[in-house]
Amino acid sequence: MTVYEELVARGLIAQVTDEDEIKEMVNNGKAVFYIGFDPTADSLHVGHFMALCLMKRLQMAGNRPIALIGGGTAMIGDPSGRTDMRQMMTPETIAHNCECFKKQMSRFIDFSEGKAMMVNNADWLLDLNYVELLREVGACFSVNNMLRAECYKQRMEKGLSFLEFNYMIMQSYDFYALYQKYGCNMQFGGDDQWSNMLGGTELIRKKLGKDAYAMTITLLLNSEGKKMGKTQKGAVWLDAEKTTPYEFYQYWRNVDDADVIKCMKMLTFVSLEEINELAKAEGSELNAVKARLAYELTAMVHGTEEADKAKAAAEALFGGGGNLENVPTTDLTDADFTDGGIVITDLLIRCGLCPSKGEAKRLIQQGGVAVNEQKITDPFAVVGSDAFAEGYAMIKKGKKTYHKAVKA
Repeated sequence: MTVYEELVARGLIAQVTDEDEIKEMVNNGKAVFYIGFDPTADSLHVGHFMALCLMKRLQMAGNRPIALIGGGTAMIGDPSGRTDMRQMMTPETIAHNCECFKKQMSRFIDFSEGKAMMVNNADWLLDLNYVELLREVGACFSVNNMLRAECYKQRMEKGLSFLEFNYMIMQSYDFYALYQKYGCNMQFGGDDQWSNMLGGTELIRKKLGKDAYAMTITLLLNSEGKKMGKTQKGAVWLDAEKTTPYEFYQYWRNVDDADVIKCMKMLTFVSLEEINELAKAEGSELNAVKARLAYELTAMVHGTEEADKAKAAAEALFGGGGNLENVPTTDLTDADFTDGGIVITDLLIRCGLCPSKGEAKRLIQQGGVAVNEQKITDPFAVVGSDAFAEGYAMIKKGKKTYHKAVKA
């Protein structure tokens, strides 16, 4: 199976331009490709995971990735898939987020000499002269075609700012600049970026001629990939300070039955032959496949040591074995207790299981809280010192979230 055939078999390709040329370049390690990441937070999340895995996979096949950090486009904000305008960020915040991205990406991509590059589009976008930009590329874009683009149509009813309207031109200019500076001949992006990507391809061809190699590929289910990064609690981050390795493991351990094989194909480096065997699992047998998925991805992001700890913690809580030392833990002090006890709502907040007393109260009244396997339904209940007889109390939120509260 060729590299391109494997990308298709894993469900990673949705649309392409010049498929024959793309196959030839990807399969023979001739692609110099980029994927863009807008630094809207100080950590990547699992919605970026598919792109990172794709970059790693193609690099292993001899192709050269360019990780484009959107320090310049972040000044404008991508309107794709949004119903409102993004909050404007300061240059200082953008710079900080860019540095955080660089550290995390290095776990996936080999940035040693000649193997990959990491660049920031602020290096060329922020120095552009507005009139010169209009003269150089403005004539290459049809306003009528831009307004037909899906990324803009979604915003037209609520109002599309002129600032956001320029995003397509900025992203297109990225491909143009990368082509000229670094010989970048291919771009990858999500299915929601198709119009912006085509804009870049057309800009290169109009400015540099039809013989200029400029190709686009979109990732299948990228919109689902972005949804992967969100839970009811918020985003699932790749930064261990924001989402612990155990929480990261449990997120993937709890994916829907219908998604586990799809995730195995798109996000892991397990062979397709082995995945096809795993796909035969049914019913409770799928739990072992989910555990394999969770371990593979946790090891990739946090290393095998942390993956082992997360697996041991999960087995201790759900499988009747393993090591409870690796369960997420909060150390309580004497200051947390009044007369030897702590109100259950305060305990949930202190352990980071609820953001407010109101939410804690609702969760308790709905029967979603237990301490040492004893359900608590009174939001004013006090957890006394007897609950910490073994030195800790095990709190259960919902059906699958456990937390260990240790009393000093």
